[in-house]
Amino acid sequence: MANPTQITVEATVNAPVEIVWSLWTDPEHVVNWNAASDDWHTPKASNDLQVGGKFTSTMAAKDGSMSFDFEGVYSVVDEYKLIAYEIGDGRKVSVTFTDEDEVTKIVETFEAEGMNPVEMQRSGWQAILNNFKKYAEEN
Repeated sequence: MANPTQITVEATVNAPVEIVWSLWTDPEHVVNWNAASDDWHTPKASNDLQVGGKFTSTMAAKDGSMSFDFEGVYSVVDEYKLIAYEIGDGRKVSVTFTDEDEVTKIVETFEAEGMNPVEMQRSGWQAILNNFKKYAEEN
């Protein structure tokens, strides 16, 4: 893909950036929020949060009908500010965290894949981000 479509999703989380960062990056928390719908979950996650480090989240249908690993390698880790990575299929993703006095704005931008409609991809990633916001504000 010469010029991939960029998709952006965002959320404002009512929690300080240090807490948001920890909940976003700690595998013990990732397994609690990383799903786009109630019939999916992440039974297992790992994270080596450093440039060149790898992360993996196993995303699975709760009924056991299917699962896949969402994984990538970090290209930028700027604590409390920016995470950038390349996922397994070569697409690039960046996530910015903006500290706004006890509130954190998260903006996630990713390159679209060619199999599913852009709006479907946007709504799936937004649903996961909304799930994160809910989890972060309850913990």
